[in-house]
Amino acid sequence: MAKLKLAAPWTTYYRQIQALFKHDKEVRVFFDEHDVALKLYVENAVKADALAQLLPETMTFGNVTLKIVVIPANTATGDLPEMIDDIDKVRFALEGNEAVAQFYPIEGIFSNRMLYVAFKKEVVQFFNDDLSDIRGMCSTLYANIANEIFGRLNGVFFCTDSEAQNFGMPLGEWP
Repeated sequence: MAKLKLAAPWTTYYRQIQALFKHDKEVRVFFDEHDVALKLYVENAVKADALAQLLPETMTFGNVTLKIVVIPANTATGDLPEMIDDIDKVRFALEGNEAVAQFYPIEGIFSNRMLYVAFKKEVVQFFNDDLSDIRGMCSTLYANIANEIFGRLNGVFFCTDSEAQNFGMPLGEWP
């Protein structure tokens, strides 16, 4: 008989952030169980500033408060202005992450801008306390994780990239 293991919600949040940045060579994610703190060590100072502005300083799960700390690898600051919009923050935060297939900026009328962040198609799987799965695994995509971590941002949409070679092919040529 298999033992049922439950993961704390803050552990699941840590695993989501770790999964989102596992292909980014400039970000390392650690979980400090003693301080109940999530620490992101970032090599790029501008990326560190963008992540610090996008991520909350704390997350509360019941009576447990998870501290989220973004630490630049060096003492330099990226001097990212506080007043830049969410679109630029997301671009700085995810630039160089190999999980991102492409950024699709859209310039609208009246200075409205939008950004679609298309992640590569990959199932991300990590241990979770989802009791609907007998094996205790949670399968999701990068876009779902980014939506949960960053929440609703003005003009930013997270999606999964499609396979462009399948678009517009005649019926007889489908794989």
